[in-house]
Amino acid sequence: MRLRMLGSTSRDGDCPTLYENENGDIVVQGDQLTDPDAIAQLKHIKAGEAFVVVPRALITQYAPKE
Repeated sequence: MRLRMLGSTSRDGDCPTLYENENGDIVVQGDQLTDPDAIAQLKHIKAGEAFVVVPRALITQYAPKE
């Protein structure tokens, strides 16, 4: 799978960052959600899923607008 970096709001080049893969899906790099109360509120969790925190500014600045 090839990824194309869409953008980042990080000042030092790590996370959070958005990528787009070959079929147009978005890949998110960010800090893992670890707050037990927040995790308890998540629904329909499948095996292998991970949860990351994404700043609103990252989505509004760099997510594709189609």
